[in-house]
Amino acid sequence: MSKFNLAAGICPLAMAAALFGAVPQAMAQDDARWLTPTMINARAHMFEPSLNYLTFQHMDQMFATRGVAAGGDVWDLQSESVALEGEYTIGGKTMSLTDALEATATNALVVVKGGKIVHETYRNGSDAKTRFLTFSVAKSYVSTLIGLALSDGAIKSLDDKVTDYLPEMKGTGYDGPTIRDLLRMRSGVDWLEVYQFGSETQLTKVHDNSLVAYRYRWCDYAAKESKAGPNKPDAVFNYATLDTSVLGCILEKAVGKTGSEYMSEKLWKPAGMESDAYWIMDGPDSVGREFFGAGLAVTARDHARFGLMFLNGGMANGKQVVPADWVRQATVPDEGYEPVAPGEPIGYQYQWWTFAGSDAYAAMGLHHQFIYVDPTNDMVIVKITHTPEPVGRDEENLALFAQIAERLSK
Repeated sequence: MSKFNLAAGICPLAMAAALFGAVPQAMAQDDARWLTPTMINARAHMFEPSLNYLTFQHMDQMFATRGVAAGGDVWDLQSESVALEGEYTIGGKTMSLTDALEATATNALVVVKGGKIVHETYRNGSDAKTRFLTFSVAKSYVSTLIGLALSDGAIKSLDDKVTDYLPEMKGTGYDGPTIRDLLRMRSGVDWLEVYQFGSETQLTKVHDNSLVAYRYRWCDYAAKESKAGPNKPDAVFNYATLDTSVLGCILEKAVGKTGSEYMSEKLWKPAGMESDAYWIMDGPDSVGREFFGAGLAVTARDHARFGLMFLNGGMANGKQVVPADWVRQATVPDEGYEPVAPGEPIGYQYQWWTFAGSDAYAAMGLHHQFIYVDPTNDMVIVKITHTPEPVGRDEENLALFAQIAERLSK
């Protein structure tokens, strides 16, 4: 087990064999270039606080990937620059927008208002072509692909059992939950999502063995080691990247294609995305699959298009790409599902975060990544970030978004 400490950025990882055992022979023969001790060590260091501004921009040089092809009919987003300079209050301190972006460890900020890009900033060597890994923002994309598969009839019902599509999950923690339960992060599976790589949690185990060492896949873990927790499905919210990984495997089985192929065909090309995206893999291409829980790399502008499509009720590039009913189902909290727990300010619908007392919702990822959709203010904000710590500063970013909205309303 790697002793990588996420907060401190310390990793005494020396040689892959010493920490993870021998690389599986089949994998080594398939694609040895991703399985050298150097590459495994690089993946173990991807969260290094002094370098994550850079690693988050270049994950395709550290991981095997699958591309999501864009088409030729690009959704042209008009630009109409609006001055956002002025005073912003972050963490009780007043500062300029530039200082606020630095204080919140920003790599990119794109603001869309009234369907137009009104502000666009790239920092730390990035630009409009940079494809950033934005971690759990990917979950909202997986949710959308589930919605498209439902519309296509490839998935019959959200109330289908996981085992209807993945019979290998029988006898595991996923024997009982429905697709809807997984969308809501209420599978009932025993899982502890703690970002302390050096602890003995399931997340550490799967991260180290799957994403770092390429020994097995996320769904392999779900099929062989997952167990039911103390709560029944749908009873309690428990954020679990494993749930989204299983959703991705359901998608693949239902549509008979890789997630990347289906995403290109049903979402990326019809929506007129400008650039190819890619998924990092939990193994070389011949044996791994997309890391559906948090592995999608996308440009900031295409994230903005995705958010604007949802703001427009599923319309993108002049066509209805995502059913309007799915947009509503996925982002408007059902009664009893917001907040996620008593006293919390947030809710969770179908892999989208919602905000109590507001119609805003967001795709959010580790190290403070956002696609923030604000229907009241007709606004989408994409913020791509590289904070040293993985969680704990959402309030600062949400406060910044509120101040941007206020400035744009004047």
